[in-house]
Amino acid sequence: MERQEKNITLLEKGLELPLMEEFYTIQGEGFHSGKPAYFIRVGGCDVGCHWCDVKESWNASLHPLTNADIIVANASRFPGKAVVVTGGEPSMYNLEYITEQFKKNGIQTFIETSGAYLLTGKWDWVCLSPKKNSAPLPENFSKANELKIIIHNKNDFEWAEKNAQYVTAACKLFMQPEWSRSKEMMPLIVDYVMAHPKWNVSLQTHKYMNIP
Repeated sequence: MERQEKNITLLEKGLELPLMEEFYTIQGEGFHSGKPAYFIRVGGCDVGCHWCDVKESWNASLHPLTNADIIVANASRFPGKAVVVTGGEPSMYNLEYITEQFKKNGIQTFIETSGAYLLTGKWDWVCLSPKKNSAPLPENFSKANELKIIIHNKNDFEWAEKNAQYVTAACKLFMQPEWSRSKEMMPLIVDYVMAHPKWNVSLQTHKYMNIP
């Protein structure tokens, strides 16, 4: 029981995180697509998108609590000095400590989040990807450098415009087809972006490159 309480305390302080996987790769989506980055996928998500392609990340208890300093040390070994923290839903956790350590090691910090929880940490780039199941907290919109809307059906264009009202004028706007329906939705996205040029098209280029 004492050990369990200690683990909970370390998790609350952000000194440990439930790590699903970590790997060095090429960023495949959004504004930073094509750039090398170290990906850190944390376990735990209650947003529950039916089309999620990493549902194995949802249950945080399946993924070992890992010392934040070890994660930082692993990321520091690679020449690309940027990390992408994703999930699951990373905003569920206290990310102050780990982002401070990344900064101390000269590593840029990027996060991909639904914004369903209060965002903590020091970030160079916030990719906000709102989900209908659990909309972003209002205070997270102003923090977004990039708004990425997954287009699964025609109704998602209206969802995209609704969320675009709340971000800053400097925020980059992206529409990305949900992978399993990309052939059906891509022509609609192309037409929409051509008619509404404030939006950009985002592709999951890592899947075309056959990399993680």
